This record gives sequence, C-alpha cells and structure tokens, in this order.
Amino acid sequence: MPVPTSPGQTFRCAALSAVKHDYVARGVISHPRFELTVVADDPYVPEWAHERNQQLADSFAVPYVRDVERALREYNVQVAIVSPEGERHCDLSIRAANRGVHVIQDKPLAVSRAAADALVATIEKNGVRFLMWNRNFIPAVLAAQRQIQSGIIGQPYAIHADFYFAKDAGPPKGSRQSGYPPVNWHAHQIASHVDGSDGGLGEHPMGELAIEGIYPLGYLQMLTGKDVRRVFARRASHFHQLYADNGVEDLASMTLEMEDGLIGSVALGRIGAASHNSGGEIKLHILGSDGALVINEALPNVGFFYRGQPAKEPRQRRVASNNDFLLAENFAQAIDHNIDTILGAHASRAIFSTIEAALASCESGLAVDVKYS
Repeated sequence: MPVPTSPGQTFRCAALSAVKHDYVARGVISHPRFELTVVADDPYVPEWAHERNQQLADSFAVPYVRDVERALREYNVQVAIVSPEGERHCDLSIRAANRGVHVIQDKPLAVSRAAADALVATIEKNGVRFLMWNRNFIPAVLAAQRQIQSGIIGQPYAIHADFYFAKDAGPPKGSRQSGYPPVNWHAHQIASHVDGSDGGLGEHPMGELAIEGIYPLGYLQMLTGKDVRRVFARRASHFHQLYADNGVEDLASMTLEMEDGLIGSVALGRIGAASHNSGGEIKLHILGSDGALVINEALPNVGFFYRGQPAKEPRQRRVASNNDFLLAENFAQAIDHNIDTILGAHASRAIFSTIEAALASCESGLAVDVKYS
C-alpha cells in the first residue's frame, strides 16, 4: 500500500542517487508541493558517486545518507526521485515502491525486459504512482496536441519526429590513432558527465535509441494515443568515436506500424555541437485527412548574438517553458486522485518495448513485432 497522503499536501522527497541527472530532482523541487528532505544512495557505490550525491545534498542543505532503506524509513519519504546509472534505475525504483513510496524515475526505464517487467509489477502491486521524466509538456508539443484535438487537420494518418541533439560525445569518429585502445564507455561517461555530454551514464554502453528514444516516442504516444505494433529500424555510429568503439549508435531511424493503420517514423541522433546553433533540429510532422502540421519543438525561443560570444554558448534559448513544473503538477494530481501520470509505468514499458524491437530490427535487418507481454 502507498504511504498515506492527503490532497494538497507537500510531499517529502528523497533523491535516490543523482549521479546521472540531478536536473530531475531540481525539476521536481521547482514545484511548491515537493520538498527535498534527503539524498540517499547505497554505501557500496564508488566514491565519485558519493561526491556527486553530496553536492546535491549540500546545494539544498539536506542530509546525504549512505543507506537507501534507512533514508526512506527515517525521513518519512512519500516520493522517490530516481536518477542513478541506467543499470540501477529499476532496482532503486522497485525498492522504493516496495515501501509504498511513489516514484519519479529518470530515463531509460530499464536495460532489460526482465527488469522492466519487474518494475511494472511492483508499481501495480503496491498501488503507487510512477512517472518517467519526459518532455511532453513543452509548449510546442502541447500546441500540437491542441491542434490535433481541435480537428483542424482531420484524422491523423502519419506522424514523423526528428529528434537530433546537437551535443558532443568526445572526439569525432576517425580520430583515434592506430594502436590506441578503444575509448572506455564507463570512464568516458563519468568524466564527461559534468558538462552534460555523457549520454547514457553507466557501465553498459547504450546508443541513442535507448538513451533518447523515450522523448520522440513519448510525443507520438501522447499525440496519437496509439500503440506501436511493428518496427523497422536502422542505426549507425556516424559522429563519435566513443559510439563506434563501443558498438552503439549515435544516429538511427525507425519506421513504425501503429494501431488503426497509423504510420509513424522517427529520426534521431547525437549529432555534435557544431552541427546546430540551438541544440538540435527537433520537429514534429503530422499528416491528417484535412491538413498537416509542422511543429518546431524548440519554439518559442530568443536568439542571442554578440561580439566575443563563447563558442559553446547557445545562440537560441527556449522561453515560456514550464515543462518541469507541469510534470511535477501532473504527478501531484496523480497521487491526489489515484490516477495515472502523463507517462506512467505501462506507457513507459510500451516505449521500452518499442526500442527493444527497434534494436532487434537493427540486428536482423527485418521488421520486428513489438512484444508487450
């Protein structure tokens, strides 16, 4: 059973590791109904992980406890914010849910089907709410949803998402000299985590389908309400030596056969900071029986250009986005009214299943059915 809560209350939160993305915890705490009371992790994690957890705890002036169960118990926690290395996502979320604690988790959902299934079963068994942190409340995506629901383009029959992140991931492909060892995934991700170029932090190498696929697939799921039935996918290590050395993709495409004859497609990648002046090309294209929409996900934004501008400073900056606040509000309402979130456990597993099928398609060269159970 979930820990007792009452409508309108402030929720006591534990950040269960913040070594992957502390922006998840910071985003949740931006909402007045969520209060960070403790940061916690397991005692056996490496010292660099303890240091990063301690930094988050210090920034909010809360304790850092090297014992997850003790922190959940002694600090009367109602919400766990889970953002460790990818391999540990499900473990920490399951342990929190088994104590009746509601869970907000970083992406990806899991690194294996067994872990994904175990997490969904635990969420259901304990009756707690679950939210996969996402971008579905970005203004342009909400605008697309309103346009579709208004019927202005009629019945959608095809939807495409471009999702290109203009971020680096170490040296470019082809830069490793002959005789030098391959770039070590885990060591590189730990070192690059500080400036946000880490991608999938963890010992297990993950390509962009697993790391970022949740975002465009979350858009398609939200805008259409349809499940994916079959996937045909292609991938390549095109930009970064790190990805090439570890056999994972920094560029990929998916063609999706969805329910009721709807066709979807996604093109995504980590395409390097030099490729785009505002963080990447992220657009939605929706075709309907009576018209079409093209949505620039980065809008609205403001451009900054001046003499002596640092090379890595973004030229375009998003404005008017309350995505973090709205996600937290959605989660609070889900707890208050015992309803599902914008991206709950089952919807998150559906996205995991689509990515799983896409990776299998990349290996086989064939279209693959999505396995939901």
